[in-house]
Amino acid sequence: MGQRLVALVSADESLELVAALESAQSPRLGQDAGEVAGIGPVGVAISSELPLHVDVVIDFSVPEAATQMAQTCAKRKIALVEATTGLSEEQRAIVLESAHDTSVVFAPSMSLAVNVAMKLVREAARALRNLPNGVDVEIVERHHRFKEDAPSGTALKFGQIVAEEMGQTEHRHGREGQTGKRPAGEIGYHAVRTGDNVGEHQIIFGMLGETMEVYVRGHTRDSYAYGAIAAAKFAITKSAGLYSMNDVLDL
Repeated sequence: MGQRLVALVSADESLELVAALESAQSPRLGQDAGEVAGIGPVGVAISSELPLHVDVVIDFSVPEAATQMAQTCAKRKIALVEATTGLSEEQRAIVLESAHDTSVVFAPSMSLAVNVAMKLVREAARALRNLPNGVDVEIVERHHRFKEDAPSGTALKFGQIVAEEMGQTEHRHGREGQTGKRPAGEIGYHAVRTGDNVGEHQIIFGMLGETMEVYVRGHTRDSYAYGAIAAAKFAITKSAGLYSMNDVLDL
């Protein structure tokens, strides 16, 4: 994601790339970010320190780094697009706290299509919630073999949306053995990890006699990068506060 952000930000005439951050242990430190991203030199060396003159930070990292970045941005009043997933409740609280001091766009997915799909899923759940024979909701997500959290933060957000509208109270992660009859108040999650899949989410509404599905598929990581860049442009225009991709997309 960092490499694609470097490439796409460098190609955007309305933005200036001023930093590319890695951990202090990265073997890439000191290398030109553009060379690493495959676009040629851009005059920005990869560093572990955030420079002084920064308007907005886009963070795709790991939970420990995300909380540190959120605290740094809050202290320095730098707008933040927080795209890291897998945060614990305590880590999430730190990110949310930073929104008291700066503008923060915080979302489980930066994909523009995913966020539109979330709105569609909410509308579907609201319309189907009172069917006399009930609706079974299953969420299947697919990602690359290197993803460390499961199910994805995006899948969990889809489930949260459905539960808010339909009232399910049980979130079951996979099934095995003699599970018995499917409970009415359950949402099922299934995580597939394979190859270099950049992300797919399938939300299934199963009814007696018919099925409806909302399906969104990312073809390249650029889908997340473009969304994050849109969020960054939004964040730098806003006062301190917590924002979502719904705000960015005016949904």
